[in-house]
Amino acid sequence: MEKIKVGVVGTGLAWEKLHYPAFQELSDYYEIKALCDLEPNLVESWGRLLGLEPQALYSDYQKMFERPDLQVIDILVPISANHSLAHAAARAGKHIILEKPMGATYQEALATQELPQRYGVKLMIAENYRYSHEFNILRDLVKEKKLGTAVFFIYHNTSCFPCAMTKDTYSAKEWRQHPTYPGGDILDAAIHNLAGLRHVFGAIRNLQAFGVPQDDEFSPYAALTVNLQFFNGVLGEFSYYPAGQEPQKPLIGLRIFCANGMIYMENTNCGVINLFYNNGAHEEISFQPMRGYYNELLNFYHHLLGKEALGVPAEMELGDLRTVFAILQSIREVDIIQVDQVNEYSLV
Repeated sequence: MEKIKVGVVGTGLAWEKLHYPAFQELSDYYEIKALCDLEPNLVESWGRLLGLEPQALYSDYQKMFERPDLQVIDILVPISANHSLAHAAARAGKHIILEKPMGATYQEALATQELPQRYGVKLMIAENYRYSHEFNILRDLVKEKKLGTAVFFIYHNTSCFPCAMTKDTYSAKEWRQHPTYPGGDILDAAIHNLAGLRHVFGAIRNLQAFGVPQDDEFSPYAALTVNLQFFNGVLGEFSYYPAGQEPQKPLIGLRIFCANGMIYMENTNCGVINLFYNNGAHEEISFQPMRGYYNELLNFYHHLLGKEALGVPAEMELGDLRTVFAILQSIREVDIIQVDQVNEYSLV
């Protein structure tokens, strides 16, 4: 089996906890050949773990991109650097795995989307919710009308950013506490939830959002709520509370109300989706959490070999980012904002 040779830019938490475990599981498919990070101790530590020679460790990504043996660059850097590094990798003729979002602005995201056509490379945006076991199950349940036609949903996520700022978490990163991109934690974290909803229901016709302003830099809003109208006729409410906690269990989670019952998932780590039927019946569907990273890398491998289409094209990821900016615009202008022009399912 041909192994794809990979160079990694950014060996922090996202690499350690998300991408590296998936690459380990796919060691018959990918081979990590080079690492780049601005912190010498960190990249050297990873180099020793992976058995790489000192010449395979870099602090300058441009020098790493010059290596002719590298086929793919996996980019895990602060959001503000996503587009510039993706552009540099594409210019060097490398295929790209890029962590979401596609850019710090909508203009950057559009430019990122154009890289494959401009440079003849392949690009995967690593939005794991779209590749996850749980959201694929939810999408199938809705599409197959397992509990009848989906009518309405509520989806609430609490993510206490202040609680995690002093711990060994993503929130402890300086660039997340003082973001240089619009939306802060909404663009960085809530985009996952929105991508999950768009994966299940398709494109969004309109939305209207309200937010609770705050002075903390990590997010312009302590909480927000969004009314969403999808092209398929489903209506719903998404709420996000990054500045607080939800102490009561079970969590509100995602509840999809259908003609013959309700689909309920407490969170993406609970391992089970509950089906509650109007006649009193109950069914459970188990899922394996955290499989999105494995699934996206496996899909990209087969895509590189010409055996599979990319499961999530860049146009869909662009729509996720567009949704975040539409939310921010709606709050700012106190208005209803059109999000997508066409039903996204036409892209699949």
